[in-house]
Amino acid sequence: MGNAWRTTMVAGIVAATMGLSACAPLLIGAAATMGTLSALDRRTLGAQTEDQLIELKGVNRLRESMRNVDAVGVTSFNRKVLLTGQVLTEQDKVNAQRVIATLDNVRSIENELQVSGRVSTGVSASDGLITTRVKSALIDSKRVQANTVKVVTEASVVYLMGVVTRDEGERAAEIASRVSGVGRVVTVFEYVSDEDLVKLRRDGTTTR
Repeated sequence: MGNAWRTTMVAGIVAATMGLSACAPLLIGAAATMGTLSALDRRTLGAQTEDQLIELKGVNRLRESMRNVDAVGVTSFNRKVLLTGQVLTEQDKVNAQRVIATLDNVRSIENELQVSGRVSTGVSASDGLITTRVKSALIDSKRVQANTVKVVTEASVVYLMGVVTRDEGERAAEIASRVSGVGRVVTVFEYVSDEDLVKLRRDGTTTR
């Protein structure tokens, strides 16, 4: 991996995370996946487009039906949705999942919302920095194809999403766990076999 390519990639990561809360991927879904690398994504182009629509439509639906939506993050990868952030009540957490479940093309939902009130600005800024560090660590390690892993950070908890093999997932989680500031790593991967991975590399399509 050349230095110029790495510099461009890291710059994209910084641009995508600078000044942005981990609770706001719904506004920058396209930037978070870094368009210059979309051709290397293991999702189909259709799935990438649907993921962006799920994120945008998700926040709109939540705003129509819930309070404190600015503290809720909606992240979709290969139509698998991760909910992160804070809500005021346990019922809000349940309602958020119900709202997202009404969206077209959602295959599954991982509800990681915390009933704890709104996150502070300082924590949000720190989360953005942690996300940048984790992505950079994945690039530097050369043990993981970094563009296959999407990183979301909420209150120092790092969530890893992507279409990976078990070995790739374990390596990515290990690398992320060693990054400064990371309190915990949660994997939300979609696992494929080595045989499926060969097919993905050959024809550029996912198994779903």
